[in-house]
Amino acid sequence: MVYFIVMIKVNIFEAKAKLSEYVDRAAKGEHVVICKRNHPVAELRRVEAARTTPRPIGALEEPFEVPASFFEPLPDEAINPFYPAGEDEGGHTRVAEAGKRDGHRSADAKRPRTRRR
Repeated sequence: MVYFIVMIKVNIFEAKAKLSEYVDRAAKGEHVVICKRNHPVAELRRVEAARTTPRPIGALEEPFEVPASFFEPLPDEAINPFYPAGEDEGGHTRVAEAGKRDGHRSADAKRPRTRRR
């Protein structure tokens, strides 16, 4: 199927003077590009009709059922490559040291600051 789209370019002064004409043309399927100093700034086109039936989800014709194994925990062999080897005493993985991210200094690294003149 081939569609031919007709596009009209008009300056804003002309669009203001003949707005109802351009709205009628847009309702018939034409695209009207409104320009300001010959640069496109807006487009006037037909609003497509709202869908009345629910949109189908997915491309399968038959329903898909999630297997029960999907909700079971992953084995350690699948999880371990995503986390670094270092863990603290509580068994938590250490991601970043506190105070060293985002340019902040940690409490033990503070030193007196001198005034600039």
